[in-house]
Amino acid sequence: MQRLAVFVAALWWGGLSGLSFVAVPTLFASLGSPAVAGPVAAKLFSLQCWAGLLLGLALLLILRRQRSMGQFPLAGETVDPQRLEAMQRVLTTMGFVLAAMLLALLQEFGVAQKIVSARATGGNLRLWHSVGSVMVLGQWLCAGAVLWRVSK
Repeated sequence: MQRLAVFVAALWWGGLSGLSFVAVPTLFASLGSPAVAGPVAAKLFSLQCWAGLLLGLALLLILRRQRSMGQFPLAGETVDPQRLEAMQRVLTTMGFVLAAMLLALLQEFGVAQKIVSARATGGNLRLWHSVGSVMVLGQWLCAGAVLWRVSK
């Protein structure tokens, strides 16, 4: 199960890395016009959102299984410090997974819609692109933290 967790986390972080730092900048550099590259990039980020949600869900299931193997202590039972530390590590890792998934959902159903409406109405496109970029960076950092933690 540990290898599977590392594999899924690597897919998630690698997909975000490849899309955010290679594919999208290459689109804008190659296609020349932001009006042409923008919709393609938006579609790629939407696909990445859904892939991230599926990979995040898979990681949560794997981590849940790891957490249940440690079994929480019963009331009055003495706690082995190593077991407690391992369970805390798993719960913290689950928090990073959930944070990245939440950022992906907010980006997909909040910021992406604001970008489309700003483009159509002449709204503050720069602001919404910046917010979206920060959310992608947040997802990338969380996915990287998950990969770092599960590969320990």
